[in-house]
Amino acid sequence: MSEASNSVAVDGGAAGLADRAAQRRAFATRYAMLPLRFFLGITFVYAALDKLSDAHYLAGAGDPASFVSQTQAVKGSSPISFLLGAALDTPTLFALAIAFGELAVGLGTLLGLWGRVAALGGALINLSLWLTVSWNVSPYYLGNDLGYLLAWTPLLLAGTPELSVDGYLARRAGRDRERGLTEDHVKRRALVDGGIAAVALGGAGLLTGSLTRTFGRDKQAAPKQAAGPGSTAPGRTASGSTAPGTGATARPAPAVAAASVPVGGSAQVKDPATGDAVYIVQPKAGQYCGLSAVCTHSGCAVDAPKNGQLYCPCHGSRFDAATGAVVNGPATKPLPKYTVTKDGDKLNLGPLQS
Repeated sequence: MSEASNSVAVDGGAAGLADRAAQRRAFATRYAMLPLRFFLGITFVYAALDKLSDAHYLAGAGDPASFVSQTQAVKGSSPISFLLGAALDTPTLFALAIAFGELAVGLGTLLGLWGRVAALGGALINLSLWLTVSWNVSPYYLGNDLGYLLAWTPLLLAGTPELSVDGYLARRAGRDRERGLTEDHVKRRALVDGGIAAVALGGAGLLTGSLTRTFGRDKQAAPKQAAGPGSTAPGRTASGSTAPGTGATARPAPAVAAASVPVGGSAQVKDPATGDAVYIVQPKAGQYCGLSAVCTHSGCAVDAPKNGQLYCPCHGSRFDAATGAVVNGPATKPLPKYTVTKDGDKLNLGPLQS
């Protein structure tokens, strides 16, 4: 009798464990999309507010960090260059449309309101960025926008059924059907309530974006430059020497062995004023110069010279390894250039050239 009881208890315990394991798996499956959804929603809201609060974003063609300058830089190499003419004709309208579109996508994704529509909008935005800004990134897996484009696919297929406005409306529609309401009435009610929520969310987004643009942006848009050799630390000149009256001692100029810089090769040193990397190059025999390793597009580190060019892995900009000039956008400004002097068997990094 006791053996039978023990057997039943063991079987019951095993069944209980299996049930709990199944419940955990069901819970994990049900909410598996939430981390991706919240990440994409928060990222798009942040990206939109960052654009609207940036004084350079809506500046004119004279600012290399503006929307119009970035669009002009990628137009020549983009496979959809024929579509960019309209954006260049009315750059402010398109720039604001992208920023507010990102805000709408982000808020819709976070709240789970018309989730598939929001996912489609996010996918289209990232598709356009992939075909323009990130098109020349090589290898492709270093680009951001293709990854974001694919990340929208699960939400586009599955929607936002959990912890969302869509989920609430779907559950209420189910209750309405159980009460005997007609299908047309159920669909009409869900559409009207979803539309009201969308209008409210859109109004909140417009208000947030407008306030951000009005109070968050700088009053004057000076040309934006990545922190690099062109900037100077307080009390120091661009060459790294101490400015008069600061009371600090001058740092020795960085130097490398001349033998470490063959023709077409390079050696890396640091700008003593900023700590940023600088490539000392020898494009032709006996001709030396220094080029900043900080991309002028968004401040990423460019790769060492190869085949006569320096390549930025973030967005695909390329620079001439002899002059620092832009070979391929989206960068619009050349790499800052330094004077290099030869002293015996050493090469000394000199001041930044104007």
